[in-house]
Amino acid sequence: MLARIETALEGSGADLDFEIKPGGVIEIEFDNGSKIIVNRHTAAREIWVAARSGGYHFKPDAGRWVAARDGAELMATLSRCVSEQAGAPVGLG
Repeated sequence: MLARIETALEGSGADLDFEIKPGGVIEIEFDNGSKIIVNRHTAAREIWVAARSGGYHFKPDAGRWVAARDGAELMATLSRCVSEQAGAPVGLG
């Protein structure tokens, strides 16, 4: 899933930089200095996203990654968070 996120970020055309860090971490940085951190939490078998709007935990469910809190899909949530922090619509789907 992290490779899919990386590919989506590369193809988004958004004005952002991202770096793949050891241990399954993607750090996304925006021109305004804000960041989004996406990381694999191996012990919980989850992907965590930390953004300005909050923290989100996603679990695999029937081939999708969904939020435990509200059932939102990972890529849709990440697109929303990236759009908010970039200040322009960004599609990652």
